[in-house]
Amino acid sequence: MTETHAGSRQILKGKVVSVAMEKTAVVEVTILRAHPVYKKRYRTTRRYYVHDENNECSVGDLIHMEETRPRSKKKRWRLLDIVEKAR
Repeated sequence: MTETHAGSRQILKGKVVSVAMEKTAVVEVTILRAHPVYKKRYRTTRRYYVHDENNECSVGDLIHMEETRPRSKKKRWRLLDIVEKAR
């Protein structure tokens, strides 16, 4: 028997901006994009709700998160690892 996967899960890197909820962290991801016509680059920022099982994150941490099944109404990401702890 072999396992087949429908597709690879997306992994993003972001900064934790809130840990007020139990087992949840709010992570802000900034992406640099280019305008389709004028080619000027601009930043877009988006916030994601991340499942943090052991409440390891603190505000200011830089983390990797992975796409996963829906855990709640807004939570669709899970914590992979903490890249850099806040000072």
